[in-house]
Amino acid sequence: MSGECVGFIGVGAMGEPMCRNLVRRHDGPVTCYDLDPAPLERLAAAGARVASSLADLADGADFVFLSLPSGREVRAVCLGDGGLVERLGAGRTVIDASTVPPALARELDGAFGQRGIAFADAPVARTRQAAIDGTLSVMVGGDAAAVERLRPLLGYIASDVTHCGPVGSGQAVKILNNMILFQNVRALAEGLAIARRQGVAPEIFLEAVSRSSGDSFALRSHGMKAILPDHYPEGAFPVTYAMKDLDYARELAAEAGIDASGAALVKALFDEAVRRGLGARYHPVIATLIDRKYTA
Repeated sequence: MSGECVGFIGVGAMGEPMCRNLVRRHDGPVTCYDLDPAPLERLAAAGARVASSLADLADGADFVFLSLPSGREVRAVCLGDGGLVERLGAGRTVIDASTVPPALARELDGAFGQRGIAFADAPVARTRQAAIDGTLSVMVGGDAAAVERLRPLLGYIASDVTHCGPVGSGQAVKILNNMILFQNVRALAEGLAIARRQGVAPEIFLEAVSRSSGDSFALRSHGMKAILPDHYPEGAFPVTYAMKDLDYARELAAEAGIDASGAALVKALFDEAVRRGLGARYHPVIATLIDRKYTA
């Protein structure tokens, strides 16, 4: 892997810092491609080569990372006219760090496999700050030997890499992880709103719960850093992206015959947030809707 070229497609909120860490830590060239020129300029200043087109990136890349908004974009980049399945040669590897349905991951694995191209689904979890720090959690689906081969590269962007099983399993774990997170955020927002009505200061409530059995990543990250300061910026993981992941989870639940009623409650809040023009805001903004209901 030493000296081999890494391509990175999709350098948005998460992709840009992930790509930057590859530029800093990988001892081979890193080439990036995106439709937005702004992050490409920043990555070029950090030492990346900017590809002029998808074909240009595919031409020299030994490993290609994808970090795209949804399955629609992943399908187009991989399987569309002039996509990666046509552009990459045998012996290359595609690593999809996007979040897409497991069925699509398996479809991509089949399409790339027919061309002698290896594939792994490797969606990421944690925050944008974790992407900046290189401390993401990566959930990988793929052949065990292939995953071990990818560990050094994944280690440049993550502090935790978990092999979840065959292709598609990484996506399943990531999607269900996010389903659990969103429900935790809802429960946290409800608890905070009720605590306020009982005269408990929000910061005291969160501090006490963080030292008790109600502690969670959602509390320490979303509760303390977003809900408490009422900070829901655009450019972070927005409601619309969270809704997409939740929809994927609900589809998996339906396929399994599971009544994921908790997910349905969060879905209703996401729908309301979009109706109220909050779809581009950081997804814990649903706490403002919970609090409003308790004051009604």
